[in-house]
Amino acid sequence: MEVYGKEKLPIGLSKDLNLFKNYIALERGLSTNTTESYMSDLKQFVDFMVYSLKKTEFKLVTQEDLLTYVSELTDNSNLSVNSRARHLTTIRVFFKYLVKRGKITENPSSDIEMPKLEQALPDVLAIEEIIDIIEQPDATSLAGIRDRAILELLYACGLRCSELTDLKVNNIMTSSEIVKVRGKGNVDRVVPIGMSALKWVNHYKLRVRPSFERPVFSEDYLFLSKRGAKLSRMAVWKIVKANAVKAGIDKNVHPHTFRHSFATHLLEGGADIRAVQEMLGHADISTTQIYTHIDRDFLKEVHRTFHPRA
Repeated sequence: MEVYGKEKLPIGLSKDLNLFKNYIALERGLSTNTTESYMSDLKQFVDFMVYSLKKTEFKLVTQEDLLTYVSELTDNSNLSVNSRARHLTTIRVFFKYLVKRGKITENPSSDIEMPKLEQALPDVLAIEEIIDIIEQPDATSLAGIRDRAILELLYACGLRCSELTDLKVNNIMTSSEIVKVRGKGNVDRVVPIGMSALKWVNHYKLRVRPSFERPVFSEDYLFLSKRGAKLSRMAVWKIVKANAVKAGIDKNVHPHTFRHSFATHLLEGGADIRAVQEMLGHADISTTQIYTHIDRDFLKEVHRTFHPRA
């Protein structure tokens, strides 16, 4: 199946784009959402290349052409600095791929400076707010027990939403008190689970999951809908949102908020940043370091509150 129709692009370009899509999805192991994001950004660039620059071969694209495109993106007031940086990253990865495959001899994007990113600190909940949300589900109902187990696990392990929905029953290692998680790029890691979350997950497994399970649909996934299918990411988002509202939390709470809070609370408690990096599944420690900014704010507040000369 081709990414773009032949009526819009020359066959050679369309073929290169489809091969690139296979490369990032299969060889690099990017998620479906990330792959589609790359291809959407790339489609925008290729449209500009064909219809504005009037070029129908990637080998004809120059650094000046790319600078012109970056300028076009900059003039687009709807795009943030981070979005423009993402577009340029996509282009860099694509042209690097073309060089690697021998389609072009030089990468015209290699010397183009990336725009300085706006590094916004993620939303974080206080420990008391997390507890309030976790305790909202009705523990007398089957769905409530499942939802409590989900909320406990999100906070206990700092999981991405997709990582949670992809968990299989045997990923919960009760005797070792760890969870085996498959993260980005299909890289596995293990994360300690903690007694509270483990108690609720096991309660869900024993009492609820057998009632929800439908052998044809369930496929050993841990968290199931009432119809027995793997729970969707949107369903988890709704569970988190609904219980945050019930708890009276006036913040934009979503599953990733639990992940941010997990990392921040660990660092505030004195955890080593490399241990937090490992638990989050970050390939680069610089990704984890954003949480140290929040940690520094916490330390400043402690200093102001308790130091006699602050």
